[in-house]
Amino acid sequence: MPNKFLSKLPRSLVKLILPFFSKLFIKLRINRRIINFLAEKSYYANNHYDFSKKISQLIQEEKLTALDIGAQGGFNSDNFFPKKYESFFDAIMIEPNTQEFEKIQKKYKYVINKGLWGSKIKKKFFILGNRVGSSSFFEPDKSTLPIHRINEKDYSNYDVTNTLEIDCNTLSSELKNIGVNKLDYLKIDTQGSEFEILKGIENYRPLLIRTEVHINSMYKNAPEWSDVINILKDLNYMAIDFKPIGSHATRIPAEADMIFIPNFKNQNGENIIKERKNKFLSLLLIFGQIDLLKVIISNINLSNADFINEIDDKYFF
Repeated sequence: MPNKFLSKLPRSLVKLILPFFSKLFIKLRINRRIINFLAEKSYYANNHYDFSKKISQLIQEEKLTALDIGAQGGFNSDNFFPKKYESFFDAIMIEPNTQEFEKIQKKYKYVINKGLWGSKIKKKFFILGNRVGSSSFFEPDKSTLPIHRINEKDYSNYDVTNTLEIDCNTLSSELKNIGVNKLDYLKIDTQGSEFEILKGIENYRPLLIRTEVHINSMYKNAPEWSDVINILKDLNYMAIDFKPIGSHATRIPAEADMIFIPNFKNQNGENIIKERKNKFLSLLLIFGQIDLLKVIISNINLSNADFINEIDDKYFF
C-alpha cells in the first residue's frame, strides 16, 4: 500500500501545481510556447534509443529503398528521424527545381530533375526566389498568409520571381525507368502536389509514407488535404502520425506532416507487411513507433518481433 501511494504522489503533485503554472505562463504570454516546446520534446522522446544494431540484424546487407520527393537540402535534411539511421537507406531524390537539383546531384546515385504528377505532362513551376522551399506547381495566394501568421513585412517572400516549364511524369514510371520494383519509404513534401503524385503510384506499396498535408493551403487551387487522406485510404493505408508544421491563427495547424502505413487490420495490408516484415519493423523503430508496433505484433504473427515488448515508448510518458 505505501508503495502504491508513493507511485501516485508525483502525479497528484503535478495536478496541483500545473494550474498555477498555466495561469502564470498565460500572464507572461509564454503558455503556448511552453506547450509547443514540451510537445516537440515528447514527439522525439524515443530518439535517445539507438536501434542500429537491431536494424542491422533485421535487414542484414539490404537497404531500405526510399523515394524523397521535394528533395531540397538532401535526404532527411529536416532531421525528421535521427541521422544515425540514414545509412540504412538507399535514397532516390526527385527535385524539379534545377538550381536545387544541381546542389545535390553528386551526393546520390539517383537524382531526378523532373516533377511528378498524376500523368505525363508539362507543368508551370512557380519559383519563389526569396523562399525557394515554398516554390510550387501552384501559385501562392497571399490572401491566405494571415492564417499562417506571416508578418505583412514578409509577404514579399511569397512573390513569384520566375516560372519554369517542367517535364512531369508519374511516380511509377520514373521508378520503373531506373529499375526499382519495390519502395519501402516514400516522403512527399511538394507544396500542394501530394495528391497528384499519389495518383501516379500504381502498384507500388511503400511500407511507410510520410507526406505533408495542407489543411489551409497558401496556394491557389491546391487539392484539399482530405483528398490526400482519401486516396491513401483507397490505397489501403491508415494514418498513424500527425505533426503540426509552423504557426497558424486557427486552432488546428495550417499544415502538418502525416505518416501512413499499410492497414494491418485487413488481409491486404497484413500481406504487404509480412512480405517485408523485417524492413517494416526497421522503419517503425526508426520513426519511434514503439507502442504501435506492440499492437501490430499482437494482431498479426510477426516472428522475431518479441523484443519490441521490452521497450518503453517514451512518447506516452
